[in-house]
Amino acid sequence: MSKIEKRGRVFLDDAFTGIIEAKEGWYSFTYDEEYLGKPGVKPVSFTLPLRKEPYREKTMLPFFDGLIPEGWMLNIITDNWKISARDRMSLLLLACKDCIGNVSVVAEEEAE
Repeated sequence: MSKIEKRGRVFLDDAFTGIIEAKEGWYSFTYDEEYLGKPGVKPVSFTLPLRKEPYREKTMLPFFDGLIPEGWMLNIITDNWKISARDRMSLLLLACKDCIGNVSVVAEEEAE
């Protein structure tokens, strides 16, 4: 089994939708099977339609990367928490617990 470097739980309107993780140089997002089985559920993004197979990329998935603050807000986060602007997963887990919109990402250990 491969070691998971970082992992977060993704919520849409406070409903748990799936897991985003960074491991071994890849980023992936997988919808929760229970979520997929509920009637009338929506995807977290039009670019991530509902499906059982994980979405997998060598770089942060564009939708999630777009949730990470930019400009002066990014500077505040990187300066105060000493996180590199290139560590996209750490930024996502830190800054997107309560971001603008109806999607939030919470570090798995915080969600439990």
